Amino acid sequence: MFNNESPKLPKPLILFINQLQYLKRSILSVLLSLPTSLLALLLLLLLAYNGFYVFCIYLPLSKPSPDPAIFSPGNLAGESVSNWVPAHVSSSSSSSKISSSVMYVVKEENAPMFLKTHLPPLHNPRNSMVPISKFSLQRPRRIRKHKRKLKSLPPEPKLSLFSTRMRDFFAGNSSSCKVRFFMTWISSKTFGNRELLAVESLFKSHPNACLAIVSNSLDSEKGSQILRPFSEMDFRVMAISPDFDFLFKNTPAEAWYYELRTGKVNPGGVSLGQNLSNLLRLALLYKFGGIYLDTDVIVLKSLSKLRNVIGAQAIDAQTGNWSRLNNAVLVFDKNHPLIFKFIQEFALTFDGNKWGHNGPYLVSRVVSRVRENPQNPGFNFTVLTPSAFYPFNWSRIRSLFRGPKDELHSKWLLAKLRHIRSQSFALHLWNSQSRRLNVQKGSIIDHLMSEFSIFPNSSASSSVKIE
Repeated sequence: MFNNESPKLPKPLILFINQLQYLKRSILSVLLSLPTSLLALLLLLLLAYNGFYVFCIYLPLSKPSPDPAIFSPGNLAGESVSNWVPAHVSSSSSSSKISSSVMYVVKEENAPMFLKTHLPPLHNPRNSMVPISKFSLQRPRRIRKHKRKLKSLPPEPKLSLFSTRMRDFFAGNSSSCKVRFFMTWISSKTFGNRELLAVESLFKSHPNACLAIVSNSLDSEKGSQILRPFSEMDFRVMAISPDFDFLFKNTPAEAWYYELRTGKVNPGGVSLGQNLSNLLRLALLYKFGGIYLDTDVIVLKSLSKLRNVIGAQAIDAQTGNWSRLNNAVLVFDKNHPLIFKFIQEFALTFDGNKWGHNGPYLVSRVVSRVRENPQNPGFNFTVLTPSAFYPFNWSRIRSLFRGPKDELHSKWLLAKLRHIRSQSFALHLWNSQSRRLNVQKGSIIDHLMSEFSIFPNSSASSSVKIE
């Protein structure tokens, strides 16, 4: 009833199937005839190929870089950046060098795994970025840094604290602050008897003055204890830590100080504190105006009637003209152009390896150039003779500390003392030369210490070694 026979295949198909079966048997016979080690090698190669295929990543083709985005304090805060230029970059170069604060941004949807960013040389370390290479992170080439700067530079206080305290100090004493005095004390040494004598003599001659001592060490609890006797007697004195950024802002010192902090200026072998003091006194007078005194200057009479004066240290015996000026006493108005020239000279010619180059020699260089061109407008100032502030040169300062050897010597000392009192506004003690000298009884310094002491039984009234 039913036909159970399977359908017959075409003859060509049957022949093809038979050939495939024959080929299969031939391949198997060949493989079985191979050594077992060769079979294992073939298997490992197959596994390696399979692993490479699975873990291989196809990187998309790079697209043209989009427009760069500028990252600055302005646009990070959502503000316009069209006019923003770092403080230390001049306006003339800001447009050509703004690319120093630029990096490229790539859309996330097609971002490649590795970014290779090409940046121009970075001119602003504050906005600097590290480029990312294809295989590793590469650090930018380091500029040679001067290690001394971190040790010598005092810590920076809060930006607005200095200006606020100075304004409040002078404004709060506006009715009684007849004269503004400034001193600086950038030293790790103790503010000792020599310095206290200078402060006492200042208030002895100017009881209604205001004195701001710019110092990190004195702006402390210990410093308050040292200066408390003056405050208790209603003398107006304040110790305040310096804010170099505020004081140097908008002056040639701003760029110099930035380079010093970033290691591009060699501080040299001379004490950095001494050189900073040379610049700090100029910045204080330029910002506020007043009288600057070194802490080894004894004030002998009122300086309130002096205006825009600097003192000569030495006189040329043949010409009668001054041969060297000094910066231990400076009396200048606010924003005086000569002080600006001093600051400019400091920034342009700073040399930390030559003693006096950034101080007495600096003011001498600038005034010499101004004197050669008397047509410079606005440079109204007076150079006082050495008797005003420097009646004794540093090479003869020892004679002021020696007591009388005999009656003749005693008469000579008294004559010198009368001359100093009548002819001099102040007496510079040349601290570097006289610091270790003992004050002998009956000496000129002994008489001055007794005369200008404002505290009973103070250290200034006794013949002791001033340290």
